[in-house]
Amino acid sequence: MNTTSVVAPTDDSDALRARPAGFVHDVGAIAGRALRGVPRDIEAVMPPVFIALFFFIVNIATLSKLTQSAGGFDYKAFQMPTAILLGVTGVSRAPALVLDVQNGYLDRLLMTPIRRLAILLGHMIADVAVAMALTVPILVVGFAIGVRFETGVLGLVVFILLAALWSLAFSAFGYAIALKTGNPAAVNSTFLLFFPFLFLTSSYVPRSQLSGWLDTVAGLNPVTYLLEGLRSLVSTGWEWSELGKSLAAIAVLGTLSMSLCFAALRGRTKRA
Repeated sequence: MNTTSVVAPTDDSDALRARPAGFVHDVGAIAGRALRGVPRDIEAVMPPVFIALFFFIVNIATLSKLTQSAGGFDYKAFQMPTAILLGVTGVSRAPALVLDVQNGYLDRLLMTPIRRLAILLGHMIADVAVAMALTVPILVVGFAIGVRFETGVLGLVVFILLAALWSLAFSAFGYAIALKTGNPAAVNSTFLLFFPFLFLTSSYVPRSQLSGWLDTVAGLNPVTYLLEGLRSLVSTGWEWSELGKSLAAIAVLGTLSMSLCFAALRGRTKRA
């Protein structure tokens, strides 16, 4: 009777090794996993949209009559950017990353050849996709009550992209906290950082109506310039200076948040 023997590899060259799959593949794999997890965490995604729609409708019902005396001022269009920011700010996969830290998945992932940067970029690409999707119900309600874009379809696309970029810049704070602390409560409180930014600005009345210290603070607040850029797309047309200021505000906040985020990633990988 013939027998077949299996001889184990005798040198390292024959051993099975995990090989790098390429940076784009790594990012795509992480982004795909993050997006597949969204339906399982839908309770973390939908509340901001409901809150945004609630304030959008209530503010219009409460304050729109006060603005009717101002000719040509559409308070519904004025309020929609505020509602959009409420809906997309702080929405990220950072809580899921905390779970990966706690259950050891992130440490196991760091033992593979995957690029460390791809871990963050994959999650952030998923965040951009989710943020863009979350603008849809708010925009639908806005269109239903009569809001129209002076810049047309292209302006609508730019509007959504600006909102998504802002969401991305702000979400980096959540990732920094997740990687630094591994604490779900700390990550979930990230959205509270946004409230001072939103209310110390021209969120409910034009900046020309602000006075005293609030006008000074609003001038230093990046959300002010983001709101003005978004409102220009809805109400006045292509105002490049306003759009440039919006991009600059996103860049300033993003530079700070991304610096903290990547520093936290470096600290986490050193401990792994």
